[in-house]
Amino acid sequence: MKIGLEPIGFVKTETKNVPRHWTISDTEGSLIIEEQYSKGLKDIKAGQHIVVIFYFHESPRFTPDLLVQRPKHRDEQLGVFSICSPVRPNPLGMSIVEVLGVEGCTIRIKGLDMVDGTPVLDIKPVTKRDD
Repeated sequence: MKIGLEPIGFVKTETKNVPRHWTISDTEGSLIIEEQYSKGLKDIKAGQHIVVIFYFHESPRFTPDLLVQRPKHRDEQLGVFSICSPVRPNPLGMSIVEVLGVEGCTIRIKGLDMVDGTPVLDIKPVTKRDD
């Protein structure tokens, strides 16, 4: 099976030292979405949170010896599927960010943990489970 994905946009930020995870980030930036997808941004509003699925385009190539890694902020080695390392078999990332505003094809966000130029693959709403 072959899976092909195309970016719907990219990340724009002036920040050079991006936090390692969205849960500890107050960094602001933008998602620049391709014009052909602009109608899909219709109901995204300031104040809501969205899930951004992205591609770790600057990560080193994954090799089997990286199935266990030692994160920089931990004193132990952990399995790649239990950590947020950008070096993974499929270099996909997920962040939850706050929407500051939407202007045309640009979504201004806060909580950025992606570098400038990161390809955006999808955006999803944050939903709460209705028990």
